[in-house]
Amino acid sequence: MPVERNRLSPSRGALRLSTSTRGVIAGLAVGGCLSWNLSNVGAVADPLAEHYGVSVAAIGLLTGALFVTQLAVQLPAGRSADRFGAQRVAFGAIAAGVLGNLVLLMDVGVELGLVARAVVGLGSGAAFVGGLDLVRAGGGGAALQGLFGGSTMTGAGLALMIVPPLTDATSWRAPYWSGALLALVALIPVLTASGLPRIGRAGPWVVHDRALLPLGALQAATFGLAVIAGNWVVPLLERQGVDSTKAGLAGGLILVVGILTRPLGGVLAARVRPRPLITAALLALATGALLLALRGPLLVSALGAFLVGLAAGLPFAMIFAAAQTLRPDAPAGAIALVNSCAVLVILVGTPVAGLAFELPSDGRFAFVAIAVLAAAALLPLRKARL
Repeated sequence: MPVERNRLSPSRGALRLSTSTRGVIAGLAVGGCLSWNLSNVGAVADPLAEHYGVSVAAIGLLTGALFVTQLAVQLPAGRSADRFGAQRVAFGAIAAGVLGNLVLLMDVGVELGLVARAVVGLGSGAAFVGGLDLVRAGGGGAALQGLFGGSTMTGAGLALMIVPPLTDATSWRAPYWSGALLALVALIPVLTASGLPRIGRAGPWVVHDRALLPLGALQAATFGLAVIAGNWVVPLLERQGVDSTKAGLAGGLILVVGILTRPLGGVLAARVRPRPLITAALLALATGALLLALRGPLLVSALGAFLVGLAAGLPFAMIFAAAQTLRPDAPAGAIALVNSCAVLVILVGTPVAGLAFELPSDGRFAFVAIAVLAAAALLPLRKARL
């Protein structure tokens, strides 16, 4: 009998490998497609403001509404993934992304538009937690989790680059129909991601675990500040005389650079000490934000965007791997708490940064503030258990 079981093990191993691969692919898809909604509105803030007849700062509230519910859904999504599996969380994320964007396409105005963007936020928030947990459940270590981070940066970064030119053909509807379509695309691989093991047991609520908070502060400084910069860099450059296409390409570097640096950070996680790397990333973030605030040549602004993107990418896998190590009983919950800190910073910082565009500085003060906050994040780095 032991011999017969050993003969069966290769086929079972192949099945597990196939299931794991489907889980990783599904996680990458749902994370990448739903993260489009993080920056698709900010990329065309001026056309949307003109269509709705409101100020650019009011358009910032559309992004803020998304992050209100994205913050609210993080911990429940993590708890649900630990108890019921990440696939179910991913299905809910896709449904919310499609529904919210379809309502926005109906031209319901700013007031109902805020409600619809809140629904989209439920999707984008659950997609991050569920997607990363799908990758983990599929056997993905730091390297593949870094790849997941790259997929989310891809979605948000490409929105900055692609949505502005799309407005030539579809006007103000460009961010919404593209968001609904991509959510439907993610449904296909998620349907195949059944049978994944649940490592988490939904242990005690992670909100009581203070050891996770320094990691949350680092995620807030790297990812959170980068998203704020990404949402407003296109209007910033346009006010400096850069045309919308070039501004979108230069500003998109903030998030697109993460396509390479987040997977690279995952590979480096097993090879270098995390603390010096994260220190360098925070200093790069501060420097890049200051370069964007200088009103220099386009090449200088592009360099600033590159540095911000670099900082947003490299620490990702190290931060989340450390969080899951701290809470092996609730890895999805640990993911959710750490990312909630970043979402809270985005929720508060995005509309505040939009107000800076109403000042004579045309938004430059917002990027100076980002630089200061990035440098301040060196303090929680000293306490983080990496």
